[in-house]
Amino acid sequence: MTATVAPAPARPKRATLAEQSTELRLSVMRLARRMRQERADTELSATQYAALAWTASEGPLTPGRLAELERVTPPSMNRTVNCLVESGLLVREGSPDDGRKILLHATEAGHEIVRETRRRRDAWLAKRLAALTPDERNTIAAATDILRRLTDQ
Repeated sequence: MTATVAPAPARPKRATLAEQSTELRLSVMRLARRMRQERADTELSATQYAALAWTASEGPLTPGRLAELERVTPPSMNRTVNCLVESGLLVREGSPDDGRKILLHATEAGHEIVRETRRRRDAWLAKRLAALTPDERNTIAAATDILRRLTDQ
């Protein structure tokens, strides 16, 4: 039996752009916070998981590139990487092109944490989407495209 999501109480239309911005920001932050709870390894911080996920998806990466992607300082990323290496989730290797460069690779254990976390997050969200009406799911699909455009600007 599929659980249904009760419709949210009707909210008054947001009259100003500032009110719309606030409502959207709060909703997106709450959704992101809830999604972050669905993870395979509760010992990793959100920053550590994000660095691991980048490396598993886009690797091998230099620590500097990883810092750019996460928009943190190189020293901060170095501390994050050190924790992931000590945990056996990342390994450092010399670059075959430039011996001065260090490349980061996710280990099989690191890849497995990323795969399982993504699976859990997708399952959590799919369960909630399944409880919506077809029209609501269509609205979410359209909003997803719009949100992607906002983040790509």
